[in-house]
Amino acid sequence: MIPPRSTASVRPRKNMDDFVIVLTNLPDREAALRLAHELVAKRLAACVNVLAECASVYRWRGAVENAREVPVLIKTRSVRYAEVEAAIRGLHPYELPEIIAVPVVRGCDDYLRWVADETSISIG
Repeated sequence: MIPPRSTASVRPRKNMDDFVIVLTNLPDREAALRLAHELVAKRLAACVNVLAECASVYRWRGAVENAREVPVLIKTRSVRYAEVEAAIRGLHPYELPEIIAVPVVRGCDDYLRWVADETSISIG
């Protein structure tokens, strides 16, 4: 039998509404990594996943387009969204970048505490 964990050092649980995953796509891995490093260095994100290149099909200015893109998943707090969006817009080469925030409905309390801790102090 595993003894219960002590609650003496456990901080209060964060509200799930506090967290979002922001999605965007960049044209290449270099641009995606540059954005990831910037967001984490400035503590706007606790973690950024740069995924494998994918094919995107979309309508742009009346024509169906195809592009190779690199998806990025940004883990942050809702209160940092405006700063994250501004950073993406500032570094993104697209005229109209995809920037979508998805609320976190459930998550590991310890992980979410870490996300909160890593995005609590703004740098730069």
